[in-house]
Amino acid sequence: MRVESWIFGAGTFFFVPVAIVYGFLTHWTEWVGILGILLVGGLAGMIGAYLGFTGKRVGMRPEDRADAEIHEGAGEQGHFSPWSWWPMVLGLACAGGFLGLAVGFWITAVAAGLAIVALVGWVFEYSRGDHAH
Repeated sequence: MRVESWIFGAGTFFFVPVAIVYGFLTHWTEWVGILGILLVGGLAGMIGAYLGFTGKRVGMRPEDRADAEIHEGAGEQGHFSPWSWWPMVLGLACAGGFLGLAVGFWITAVAAGLAIVALVGWVFEYSRGDHAH
């Protein structure tokens, strides 16, 4: 994860000076852009720090080594449910929430209810039905 942490860490050292240059170019009158670019730099720094700490804790992965073989990366990569419809329902609820912010707040309330239902359904998907453990 060393490469990933350096890429995101370099984003901090890129976006902070860009925000300062942007501030000078707009004569410090356009604060939304300055703050947005600074926040992107801060987010890149946080992701880079997280990946750096995780890389030290986990150690070298096969994709980090030049002499690694393909079979070293084989095995279980995590738990995924390819037949689940709940992520799509949650994504539609989030899209509806943003639509409600633009059009009318009553849409946001409906989308929040749908988001709660989708989140509960996704969390408890394996607690009932055919795939219960």
